[in-house]
Amino acid sequence: MHQKRISAPKTYKIPRKAGKWVVKPSPGPHNKEAIPLALIVRDLLHYADNLREARRIIAAGELMVDGVVRRDYKFPVGLFDVVSIPKLEKHYRVVFDEKGRYVLKEIRDYDRKVYKIVNKTIVKGGKVQLNLFDGTNILATNDYKTKDSVLLSIPEKRILDHLKFEEGALIMIVGGTHAGEIGKVKEYKVVKGSGANLVTVETAVGEITTIEDYIFVIGKKDSDKPVIDLGV
Repeated sequence: MHQKRISAPKTYKIPRKAGKWVVKPSPGPHNKEAIPLALIVRDLLHYADNLREARRIIAAGELMVDGVVRRDYKFPVGLFDVVSIPKLEKHYRVVFDEKGRYVLKEIRDYDRKVYKIVNKTIVKGGKVQLNLFDGTNILATNDYKTKDSVLLSIPEKRILDHLKFEEGALIMIVGGTHAGEIGKVKEYKVVKGSGANLVTVETAVGEITTIEDYIFVIGKKDSDKPVIDLGV
């Protein structure tokens, strides 16, 4: 299935008028902002000149996403995913450019990924399950809260670190006009009624206030260094 190129998500860094249609991602990780693996290969990494060539490369098992070989050219890829090409010993992380579009940056720490906790549920046996931003679910203790992040090993998904959502935490804004900006949490404001709660962030360009859904913790309190390599 395809979608109209002109109406593709704004996170896609593709020519909008180069044709009418563009590949639509399969159901799977992430949300409607996911980009299909074929576009990663052709349009972002430029390892293929056309869709047919990209499909051949992917079908041959030459690419891994988060440490797992993916052969579906429509496989959905999203923010902070690690795309690896073992044959070339190359590893990339999906991040934002200055316009909030997906780009791939070459990295060294391809064995880990940071995940935002979006929900917690109790499963069979009374165990706590963390529901993560890309659809991943893991079992953990009850020490974790929604809006916190966890650093996991990939592909094993073993917890390596706990990043709390708190004042002073290092975060990335992942939605809206300021997507990609990095800063520290200055204030969290609970909004009464149906409105979204607000977070004020101190960034290099000044203070930015955005909704809590757009906040993604990527580093410890009072630290200037993200726990993952962003390739910058």
